[in-house]
Amino acid sequence: MKPPYEGQVAVVTGGSSGIGLATVQLLLEQGAKVALCARGEGRLMDVAAVLARDFGADRVLAQAVNVLDGAAVTAFAEAVQARFGTVDLLVNNAGQGRVSTFADTTDDAWREEYELKLFSQINPTRAFLPMLRASNGAIVAVNSLLSYQPEPHMVCTSSARAGVQNLLKSLSVELAPEVRVNSILLGLVGSGQWTRRFAAREDQSISREQWYADLARKKGIPLGRLGDPAEAAAAIVFLGSRAASYITGAQLEVSGGLSRYI
Repeated sequence: MKPPYEGQVAVVTGGSSGIGLATVQLLLEQGAKVALCARGEGRLMDVAAVLARDFGADRVLAQAVNVLDGAAVTAFAEAVQARFGTVDLLVNNAGQGRVSTFADTTDDAWREEYELKLFSQINPTRAFLPMLRASNGAIVAVNSLLSYQPEPHMVCTSSARAGVQNLLKSLSVELAPEVRVNSILLGLVGSGQWTRRFAAREDQSISREQWYADLARKKGIPLGRLGDPAEAAAAIVFLGSRAASYITGAQLEVSGGLSRYI
């Protein structure tokens, strides 16, 4: 059977760790050529060397890029076009959450959070759009359940995430029918962010498994655990594939049943 992404090219931002890296690996396993970027050059190049060894250097392109730097993202797009000639899928994955309440979020923090969440979508979309139009490609954005179900201790991020979801819905209409635009809405996934919070736990005697199980119980996750990056990657890769060819403007929850909205 032909691999579902054979002959296709995918771009993944924030691709050197967590959900981004899991997505890169799954795309490569399914036959794609993949260009990945991240801010940290050292880790990115280490990851790229392993991917090139496992999947072939001709199928992997890695470049250190800050997605908030429009010129750098444009240069990355030019490098991808020069190397692979086209792009069929763009996965906008860069960005993480900010823990803060309204009372303790400064003006600078509001500006930083909105710039990160919105321009991590805007800059790559703008840079890769000509190639995506030419290939009738797809964009999949990694967003959060917070966009629909805000939490008071993450007021700034929740607000920015809602803005991102509105942007994606607008893009799904404006870019149709040439480019499909969808998103996944994450609940709690065991990524680097939660690893850092686990490391900073108050009771250092608690194991990772126990800490995660306690967290899932406190949060009321029906499946009783945190998600795995590979599970989020599977949703991303589905939405970007031809199997989802009649899906655009949609959002797929990857939350273990955490959502309470209809």
